[in-house]
Amino acid sequence: MAGEIDLKKLLENLSPALDSREYVFCTFKDRIYGDYAELKPIASFLEPEGLTLVIPKHRADKRGISYDGAFSCISLNVHSSLEAVGLTASVSRLLAEHDISANMIAGYFHDHIFVNSNNAQRALVLLQSGHL
Repeated sequence: MAGEIDLKKLLENLSPALDSREYVFCTFKDRIYGDYAELKPIASFLEPEGLTLVIPKHRADKRGISYDGAFSCISLNVHSSLEAVGLTASVSRLLAEHDISANMIAGYFHDHIFVNSNNAQRALVLLQSGHL
């Protein structure tokens, strides 16, 4: 099923939802995709500097894994196409105007925004406001 590409329709139907869990971004040097599967990452990316995993904060704390901050995930429940133009820019611009950093990750069906946990509720309200 193809996702929506019309920016106006995407912005009208964002349906942002805040995940109650906190996540952290961790990096592991000289590792490959699949390492640390027991941490049950919700996202991973392999960079020349190392393997980045996004994992629940409680798992990192339990294992003594270092991280720089705790993040909350806001999922945009509109089914966006991977070829849609402007959604990421519109969302990140709105949050940037309110001094909220946005770390975007696209899944096949939805886009997910990781914001500092201290700003999660404010970010959610902004995204629900329709001021995009």
